[in-house]
Amino acid sequence: MSTATVTEAPATPKDDKPLGGRFVAATANYIDERTSLSGFVKELGRKIFPDHWSFMLGEIALWSFVAVLLSGTFLTFFFQASMVETHYAGSFLPLRGVEMSAALDSTLRISFDIRGGLLVRQIHHWAALVFVAGIGVHMLRVFFTGAFRKPRELNWVIGFVLFVLAMGEGFTGYSLPDDLLSGNGLRIIDGMVKGIPLIGTWFSFLLFGGEFPGTAIVGRLYTLHILLLPAILVGLLVVHLMLMVINKHTQFAGPARTNSNVVGYPMMPIYMTKMGGFFFITFGVIVLIASLFTINPIWNYGPYDPSPVSAGTQPDWYIGFADGALRLVPPHLEFVLWDRTWSFNILIPLVVLGLFIVLVAVYPFIEAWITGDKREHHIAQRPRHAPTRTAIGVAGVVFYAVLWAAASSDIIATHFHLTMEGVIHALQALLIIGPILGYFVTKRIAIALQKKDREIALHGYESGRIVRLPGGEYIEVHQPVDAYERIKLVDFETSAPLVVRPNDQGRIPWHENLRASLSRWFFEDRLTPVTQSEIEAAEAHAHHALAHDEAEEAHEIEEGKDH
Repeated sequence: MSTATVTEAPATPKDDKPLGGRFVAATANYIDERTSLSGFVKELGRKIFPDHWSFMLGEIALWSFVAVLLSGTFLTFFFQASMVETHYAGSFLPLRGVEMSAALDSTLRISFDIRGGLLVRQIHHWAALVFVAGIGVHMLRVFFTGAFRKPRELNWVIGFVLFVLAMGEGFTGYSLPDDLLSGNGLRIIDGMVKGIPLIGTWFSFLLFGGEFPGTAIVGRLYTLHILLLPAILVGLLVVHLMLMVINKHTQFAGPARTNSNVVGYPMMPIYMTKMGGFFFITFGVIVLIASLFTINPIWNYGPYDPSPVSAGTQPDWYIGFADGALRLVPPHLEFVLWDRTWSFNILIPLVVLGLFIVLVAVYPFIEAWITGDKREHHIAQRPRHAPTRTAIGVAGVVFYAVLWAAASSDIIATHFHLTMEGVIHALQALLIIGPILGYFVTKRIAIALQKKDREIALHGYESGRIVRLPGGEYIEVHQPVDAYERIKLVDFETSAPLVVRPNDQGRIPWHENLRASLSRWFFEDRLTPVTQSEIEAAEAHAHHALAHDEAEEAHEIEEGKDH
């Protein structure tokens, strides 16, 4: 009789994870099976983020925008985007009983009657200022280091559009309270729009819902401020970051800290941790500023009324250049033609500012056309190594700064006890002369810094030690440069001007001659990078001097022992 052997199946190992952990793991597995998100996260985590302090400027703009969204979400629950007339009955006694719009009434209620409302309002306003400033400074870093070159031209354009949209977002939010200051700013916009021939009056009626101030401007600005502009900003920001990942981040020349050729650390977990901490630092600084410094105290201005508008009303800093352009236009530039008034005191600033904005937006394509450079660039340049571009950038900054200062011409005149006409005339002259001087001075400084770097790379830093050579010559022994330090000094690109050639008909088109002339101008006064043979010769000379110095010291020591 046979006997059957019964074996027990091995027990299924019991999952020791708590219920919450098993639920999270199952949810993550469910999502990953349908989206393959883990592969994307893994690939993103391998990306190397360069380690340089200037790259944090873009992060400041990003995190301040997050602060704008968070604080703005809170404010939307209490703000009334309406121009319906009401009488204020809130806590601020000086304005109690004053007739005003519902928009200003709700803004005052947020400031004085809602717990934490004033702090959130100030956080929102300061974060918006930091956001615009962060984008602007970040773009200056990109420009002066040549980080806009191929393959990042499109990202430059997207970044500049973000800057313009951020200014529009700030202005629409700044104008929402319908107080005296915002009403004055809207009146200036209304005048600029009406100054446009043919379409100006109709566009003003469309924007304001009738003759200024109209009945619909606050509601339309509110829609732009909380819906349309933020949606476009978020979309372009996502595209901007995606292109940064696809095209890789630029880096400065230097020793690599990873197995790749990138100077930096992996995105995960190192830089994700850094970015998270930097968000809280940025947000904390904005909250600290909002807690200590008052901004836009609308209760001091009251509702909009054209009669009390006087000197001292200033827009937010990023809109100042437009206001300054209007102030610097010479008078008496209006005339009537074809039964219409042509206001060139408005048209000239609009054309000049529009041309300036377009030139900044398309500059990467202009430089690529002038230089004929079709290579990909992933190494950021030091500004001194591109003196012409750096000089152009400084000229543009001076031009913007003069317009910005002109927006406060009345403040400058009253605070420094100057005449208004004198301030305006000085700024008009500086608007023309300033960029020219800035260009030439900056270019000379950049070339001088290149020569200094060349001297340091070949001969090292001054040490103050004087040595007498056998032939009687006295030389100063220089401290040699570290190999990694020398990379920054000598590792830069140089290009020659374009050489134009005749076409199939044996002629050189006029635009090619223009391109060649611009190319010669762009690369004039360029310096040839230090060659390896020059470095080796300089090192040999330095070693010879040091060896002689050591021999002299040894000889002096021996003589001292003999005595």
